[in-house]
Amino acid sequence: MTWQDSVNGIYECIGGFFILLHCLRVWRDKKVRGVSIVAVSFFFTWGIWNLYYYPHLNQTISFLGGVHIVVWNLVYVISLLYFYRKEHGRKGET
Repeated sequence: MTWQDSVNGIYECIGGFFILLHCLRVWRDKKVRGVSIVAVSFFFTWGIWNLYYYPHLNQTISFLGGVHIVVWNLVYVISLLYFYRKEHGRKGET
């Protein structure tokens, strides 16, 4: 573990917390406004890549923070899709 891994991992964990705040907002509002599901999905896939990449670099703390990011981005994408479809019906485009 290096100090760079620790700093990056801390940023990843904090990022996961902020994504959780997005989830809480969507759950409270029960609708999607001003958010691109495509953009959130992109960052979710980037997080998946990081789950492969960080162990390859022996960055354990970054990997753990990356898990946090991926889990909350997955919950966020599912929540956005759920509330968008609930409001617009299944035929609506995201």
